[in-house]
Amino acid sequence: MKRRSFLGSTSCAAVSSIPLLNTLINLRLAGSIANAAPPVAGEYRAIVCLFLSGGNDSFNMLAPFSGPSSTHADSYQEYADSRGNLALSKDPEEDDDHLHEIHPLNTPGRTFGVHPSMPKLAARFEAGDAAFIANVGTLIEPVANRGQVIAASKHLPLGLYSHSDQIEQWQTSVPHSRSGIGWAGKMMDLIKDINPNQAVSMNISMDGSNVFQSGVTGAEYAVDPGNNNEPEGGAVALEGYAENYLVDKGFTNAASAAVDGMLARNYSNLLQQTYQEKRRTAQEAYALYHEATSGDLPGNVIFPNTSLGRQLRQVCKAIMGRSALGAVRQTFFVNRGGWDHHSDTRALQLGMLEEVDDAIDAFWAQLVALGVENQITLFTGSDFGRTLTSNDQGSDHAWGGNHFVMGGSVVGRKIYGSYPSLALNPETGPETNPLDTGRGRLIPTTSCDQYFAELALWLGVPQSSLPLILPNIGNFYAANSSNPPLGFLG
Repeated sequence: MKRRSFLGSTSCAAVSSIPLLNTLINLRLAGSIANAAPPVAGEYRAIVCLFLSGGNDSFNMLAPFSGPSSTHADSYQEYADSRGNLALSKDPEEDDDHLHEIHPLNTPGRTFGVHPSMPKLAARFEAGDAAFIANVGTLIEPVANRGQVIAASKHLPLGLYSHSDQIEQWQTSVPHSRSGIGWAGKMMDLIKDINPNQAVSMNISMDGSNVFQSGVTGAEYAVDPGNNNEPEGGAVALEGYAENYLVDKGFTNAASAAVDGMLARNYSNLLQQTYQEKRRTAQEAYALYHEATSGDLPGNVIFPNTSLGRQLRQVCKAIMGRSALGAVRQTFFVNRGGWDHHSDTRALQLGMLEEVDDAIDAFWAQLVALGVENQITLFTGSDFGRTLTSNDQGSDHAWGGNHFVMGGSVVGRKIYGSYPSLALNPETGPETNPLDTGRGRLIPTTSCDQYFAELALWLGVPQSSLPLILPNIGNFYAANSSNPPLGFLG
């Protein structure tokens, strides 16, 4: 008899001793689950959060290229004037590292430029498989101009321009208070019962523990993405434990038998029994996940041997094993850190954005090989945007920034939200750009709530339940609206 079967039978026989949650929360979650439309047979959907921690300078990731802005007849010249020595060229004869022109379908008279290191993303955009969301940021309520910020006449997010606060708020969508519960975690609380098998969490992280996927009723399942020496990665096994008896491995067999005996015990003490259930569940989850993801990926796609490449490869392994895992809905978290470029911004972004471009290109190719490109949506997040102005060496912490989404269900080749004027306000005199709070720190014109609501609805969260996940969504989007929050997912 396999140890997994033995342990499974003992844990099923035990009565669950997990303490009851707050009654009101339970009732609200149960009501929301009851109202959720069940997925059609064979349907699968997943979202992948690619977090660029440190604060990506995203107004060089997506920059004006031609046509007028709201404040200048030549939007590229306005961009160049504001960015100074951070500005990227759009002329291939002037600079090999030049912007790649894209032609959005919804910006008549204007084109935009994608960073020189991201030609593959630009190609995906032009093919209709990717879109940009302009000037997104944490907001409690709409903020129209610098005057409202200075006068504090609007509620503003806690700790603006702070890495720790803004990372937390991007991952919780609770900018008015500090929280350890993420919006993907709350989605899991709402819809996880859609998945017929609960042994492995609906939320899977390739970057360890995170706030984004931590819920009230559970947390993420963390997977090792591998490293330069051991690129395979995967579920992390209990060291020195073997599921089946091994020939001539007396010590391993003895240790494994001891673990089995320990896990088979039941306790009368509530805390001890709860902890025991967690240990059993973890061991069962490892066995299931390892078996479900042990095969080779189809298509001979070569992922770059970088941190991000390895993480996205592991995402594809989990997607490949979705049937064995009993997964109908999933979220994934991957992270590429190091974007706090107060100096050498242009030089550092050249290499780092190239790494992102290569990794997401391989990811797309693998999704196509798996036949699931229409069922996966990848989206980016970051602490905040950065100042338009240079500090002579790089850029500093700011507020709104640009992001991209990619997937077969993305209504692509469009820029959603409102791409802002990049004009700078003078230190004295009349205001040129109401969104500039100083040095090109731009007030967001699209809230994180709108961005996240679009993804949550696509994943299956009932529209009426959005406030449970995104408590401020009502300030930006009506719960009974017949229109989508932004419209980038079909």
